[in-house]
Amino acid sequence: MVKNVIKMVDIDKRFPGVHALKDCSFELNKGEVHALIGENGAGKSTLMKILTGVYDKNGGAIYYKGKEVEINSPKAAQELGISIIHQELNLMPDLTVAENIYIGREPMRFKGIFCDSLLQNKMAKELLDNMNVKIEPTVKVEQLTVAQQQMIEIAKALSFNSEVLIMDEPTAALTESEIDELFRIIQELKAKGVGIVYISHRMEELKKICDRVTVMRDGEYVGMKNMNEVTIDEIIKMMVGREIYEGVHDLERHQNHEVVLEVKHLTSGKKVKDVSFQLRKGEILGFAGLMGAGRTEVARCLFGADPKDSGEIYINGQKVHIRSPKDAVANGIGYLSEDRKRYGLVLGLDVNTNIAMATMPKFSNRLGFLKEDQEKVNATKYIDTLSIKTPSGKQLVQNLSGGNQQKVVIGKWLTRNCDILIFDEPTRGIDVGAKSEIYKLLNELADQGMSIIMISSELPEVLRMSHRIMVMCEGKITGELSRNIATQERIMTCATDRTA
Repeated sequence: MVKNVIKMVDIDKRFPGVHALKDCSFELNKGEVHALIGENGAGKSTLMKILTGVYDKNGGAIYYKGKEVEINSPKAAQELGISIIHQELNLMPDLTVAENIYIGREPMRFKGIFCDSLLQNKMAKELLDNMNVKIEPTVKVEQLTVAQQQMIEIAKALSFNSEVLIMDEPTAALTESEIDELFRIIQELKAKGVGIVYISHRMEELKKICDRVTVMRDGEYVGMKNMNEVTIDEIIKMMVGREIYEGVHDLERHQNHEVVLEVKHLTSGKKVKDVSFQLRKGEILGFAGLMGAGRTEVARCLFGADPKDSGEIYINGQKVHIRSPKDAVANGIGYLSEDRKRYGLVLGLDVNTNIAMATMPKFSNRLGFLKEDQEKVNATKYIDTLSIKTPSGKQLVQNLSGGNQQKVVIGKWLTRNCDILIFDEPTRGIDVGAKSEIYKLLNELADQGMSIIMISSELPEVLRMSHRIMVMCEGKITGELSRNIATQERIMTCATDRTA
């Protein structure tokens, strides 16, 4: 009996100007959870796209249950029993939950002429109920949160009854309770003999859920270890091959600095209720809270992306009126959205143009023509500073990994030279090496006098990076903690404040 359900041997893949995979190997056993990890750009997603038929390989062999196979399309992969949950959501917002789950496989009636919507909704509800997901199958996907959409992606993959399931950053947008539910589902699938490839940058998750780990670096196979025989530090060393930044910034120096942003009694819809706080020069102000607490809504309101119902905003002591993102940028505020593809980038344009996007007049002459040389010099500066992995500044942003796309957005706002930067989930979906670089960058920006609001769902990140921490629950500020007294327990106590 063949133990491997998947075996990939000496896989090679080239793109124009990039040797993406060099003789890579990977194997997956039946009923195993196998972690596949590496920094952004290491080749993990490319390897899995070859396994799922999105890309053709240039060399090597794939074996499925002991037999060599050619997987030349996603449909061919699904027919073999291989499904993938992508890191970037691929749902159709105008369709319902049930329609998204069963698209292309709808139950039909009247001799296959019409879709049996009632049966489709019933099937979707049974699937979601089994996952303990409280979402109605008739709701349109555009009405769901990012976390809810992630659960629908998982449900869609499970609906294929696959023998191989690839999960690419499945917990990036999930709350702790949703993560626990996902782990329960994984254990059930594992018991049924499903092989799971688990891609994640959250090391603690890997130790909790995975049996083995394969590490990739720069498009090459580094090694495979049994998870119970390797430490997190050893895994990180295999991943990055270099020292990780662990610098601790000065937590006290900002306290006597002037207030650059003051928000008074900000209210917007049902998600922002009478929010007040101050941000000082050179300070990193963390915002913590559970999913739906209103943190992102506060940021969007400050940036003019959502209208405020009431409240006042002061910058350097002067009252300002921010009715649109244009007003916010004019007042020196930059916003790095949690949804970088939708709000932070133009995917069909190149790296150079995206980095210059918020400062186009600077790179245009009086007639409106682009000064490409200056744009290139500026982009090259941030490609180097932020270690953006790209063949050149002319590479389309849509061809970069998620982490490198995030760095391009950061480069855009650094080019604008804003005084206040709002980072909403700045390291979501980013590996430990890239996280380290972004942490170092945030501290350097704070040291240079920039004021930063950082929203994060990762409590260790909030505790590590923030001078002060504002905690939200149900649209209100329920706690303000200085860094020297903040703990995960105190943050969670405030984040679950039911008196809010």
